[in-house]
Amino acid sequence: MTAPSVVVLDYGSGNVHSAVKAIERAGARVELTADRDAVMAADGLVVPGVGAFAAVMSALDAVRGGELIERRLAGGRKVLGICVGMQVMFERGVERGVETEGLGEWPGVIEELHAPVLPHIGWNTVEPPEDSALFAGLRDERFYFVHSYAARSWSLEATGAFAAPRVTWSRHGEEFVAAVENGPLSATQFHPEKSGDAGIRLLGNWLETL
Repeated sequence: MTAPSVVVLDYGSGNVHSAVKAIERAGARVELTADRDAVMAADGLVVPGVGAFAAVMSALDAVRGGELIERRLAGGRKVLGICVGMQVMFERGVERGVETEGLGEWPGVIEELHAPVLPHIGWNTVEPPEDSALFAGLRDERFYFVHSYAARSWSLEATGAFAAPRVTWSRHGEEFVAAVENGPLSATQFHPEKSGDAGIRLLGNWLETL
């Protein structure tokens, strides 16, 4: 069977080469680009993200990333957001008093975690729902987080033809959203590409949904 094609969206976000290598290890043919035709033609699109919410949104806007993501999702084409690439899928982010509009694919606000130590750096457990496709065979694994901000609540229910979103939680000081599976759009707050064999298996699970 032909390996699925994946584009990692190249919009200037930090070190994305580890993500490219991890997705290749998981079994995909990977291209790092912001070329519109390539983004639309790929079986899957990965949106990485490190740093500040506002900076990521500005960089995405510069390559019309929001439009590309929206067009893929409108056609039922799979998208995976990672770390801040997950956060920007929400309506807005608030960092150090600065409020920035997100892509608005999901309702909610990205806010600073209420925790004794920030940033939240290191390995942590997650609590996926029973029917999670991303976490199939990975229920007891740990994943690698690097963040101070997160979605601290979830309000979207089932809409249209899509099943109810599958929301995975983790805890650092308080509960926060660690991953979401919502129709063609999935995302993780942790970094699968930095999560060893468990991260590779999770990426492989996502590739199987393509």
